[in-house]
Amino acid sequence: MGPGGPGGASGTSVTTEKIQSGTMDIYLDALGTVTPLQTVNVYSQVSGRVLAVNYREGQIIQKGQSLVEVDPRPLQAQLQQSEGSLARDRAALEQDRINLKRYQDAYAEKAVSEQTVFDQQAAVRQAEGTVQNDEGSVQYYKVQLSYCHIVAPITGRIGLRLIDPGNTIFSGSSSTIATITQLNPITAVFSIAEDHMPQVQKQIIAQKQSLPVDLYDRSQETKLATGQLLTFDNQVDTSTGTVRLRAKFDNASNTLFPNQFVNARLQVNRLKNAKLISTAAIQYNGQQAFVYVVQPDSTVKLTNIAVTNSEQSKSAIEGLNVGDTVITSNFDRVQDGAKVTVAGTAPATPATNAGPAR
Repeated sequence: MGPGGPGGASGTSVTTEKIQSGTMDIYLDALGTVTPLQTVNVYSQVSGRVLAVNYREGQIIQKGQSLVEVDPRPLQAQLQQSEGSLARDRAALEQDRINLKRYQDAYAEKAVSEQTVFDQQAAVRQAEGTVQNDEGSVQYYKVQLSYCHIVAPITGRIGLRLIDPGNTIFSGSSSTIATITQLNPITAVFSIAEDHMPQVQKQIIAQKQSLPVDLYDRSQETKLATGQLLTFDNQVDTSTGTVRLRAKFDNASNTLFPNQFVNARLQVNRLKNAKLISTAAIQYNGQQAFVYVVQPDSTVKLTNIAVTNSEQSKSAIEGLNVGDTVITSNFDRVQDGAKVTVAGTAPATPATNAGPAR
């Protein structure tokens, strides 16, 4: 109501509230999406028949846990063949080294030509290269054989089963064997207007630590988690004039789920020794905020104020003193200078803001 409302000559009954001093957190609200730190699509690096699938759909998988077993027999045979070639060529290398030693001794007594020694040295180097090649083949097939035992690369929740025992899988295929998503810790990505970035950066520098972030559900009634700002993007999205931020959260209870829609609240400042009143006590005449202050003679005085911040049902204001009494009801029956009767005092709201109570 504006200042020209009806009078209260007979003493309009009103409720009142005193100005309190306290702290108030200042938040930036944004829409966000829960995003895992890691999402891994598992592919097969060998071709073969699936012997076993060792996980349940939706199971929490530990890093290194067995997922799928592929028939290893073809690779075992190739490994055995490579090991045989390695043993043969090592024996040939040993024979060439013995011959080289014999030729060197004979050359010392001028029994063979120097060229014979040089030729044998070259034969030894060739045999050493052959052995190195065989050792590489053996190592390669050992690695390939290990791929038959497919294990989880990270700890997280595995998705729906995509392969069954008896099927044949192929290396290089675009079909995934499983998808694993890390759930704890987890992050949320949200965007704020570019105009707020200097304020965010200033607070990070001033506090020398990350800013707190609260996540609420779609209805903004239930707090899901509290975490810390992790980082922000390195450029502004020119199509929306916003900057993306990422916050990190402990998710031991698995409350947050990948791609879940959330409402994010980033705390960017805290007002200390603020003058707090109920937002319901504030009226507006156009853009000007005002309240009715109860005077000692039980009359009310219309007083213009400045609202510096509003949070939940409380507002931080300037223009009044701590302890001043303002009315909180029956504004339509009160005007400047009217006499009022205090019917009751509105219950005091705790001075320290502890987060949204939606």
